[in-house]
Amino acid sequence: MLLSRGLGANYGPMKTLTVDEAQEGFVELVSQTQKNQETFRIHHKEGEAVLLSSEENDSLLETLELLSIPDFRNNIRDSIEEAEKGETLSFEKVFGEVQ
Repeated sequence: MLLSRGLGANYGPMKTLTVDEAQEGFVELVSQTQKNQETFRIHHKEGEAVLLSSEENDSLLETLELLSIPDFRNNIRDSIEEAEKGETLSFEKVFGEVQ
């Protein structure tokens, strides 16, 4: 039974299930998180939990870590602008060896 919709890992609708529904189809839910990068919100009277693939979890944690670095976004934007202007260095210049 679909209770509500939100955004999931694949940026599509996140299915919300009761804990009973999740228990009933747990193996299939885990399979869907792996095959389709689907994310599920599981509702219980004591609160909610989210089921997502370990790959998606790792990706979210890495994104949070990168975004916590001061000026990270500005540095990336500046680097992109430099690359678009052709302001780049050769592999040899950066690493001191011929590729």
